Amino acid sequence: MLDPKTLDELSRKFSENLPSGLREFQREVEQNMRAAMQSTFHRMELVTREEFDAQSKVLARTRAQLEALEERVSALEALVKESE
Repeated sequence: MLDPKTLDELSRKFSENLPSGLREFQREVEQNMRAAMQSTFHRMELVTREEFDAQSKVLARTRAQLEALEERVSALEALVKESE
């Protein structure tokens, strides 16, 4: 999910661009926009940069472990073939 500060900033920028006659509704519009954006971002299943980086590291470690296991299996298969 996106950082709440980012959502606040987007809502604030939207509110600042409202005509002066609508500024009295700023807080309500801000809340509605924040809720709409959070809902949209949630449906899009977006993640933060930190979450993405953490998952990338997990994937890299898993890939390295898989490669090591593949090498071990190949070596064991070679030993089995030799002993037959």
